[in-house]
Amino acid sequence: MPAHDIEIILSRQLADCLTVPVFIVDPEGNLLFYNPPAEEILGQTFTETGPMPVGDWGTSFFPHEEDGTPIPPEGLPLVQTLNTQIPAHRSFWIKSKNGNSKRISVTAIPIVGRSKQFSGAMAIFWDDKHSL
Repeated sequence: MPAHDIEIILSRQLADCLTVPVFIVDPEGNLLFYNPPAEEILGQTFTETGPMPVGDWGTSFFPHEEDGTPIPPEGLPLVQTLNTQIPAHRSFWIKSKNGNSKRISVTAIPIVGRSKQFSGAMAIFWDDKHSL
């Protein structure tokens, strides 16, 4: 991992230990990491994708409304948290690389260090199959 704020490094370490899917992005929206549980929902490993700019990850997993209407990156909780530096939440559908559509819920939170510097954001999400 390239040199990042300690908060990002620790967030990645935490994400690696969680059983829920997690995305971690820097302040510019570059996807720095997603964990193995996220790989299962997205249908693609982080090793396959590597880091990605927001324009790529915001559309790579085809976020959409139930009727198939695409959700632009700025409609996603993680992008909203990047723009406002406050938590955001939303439920929506994604179509993964393997063609499966799933309803997910996403909660995004800012990552802020002790110096009060905004270091990026983390999104925690899960398959929302129980809410249908």
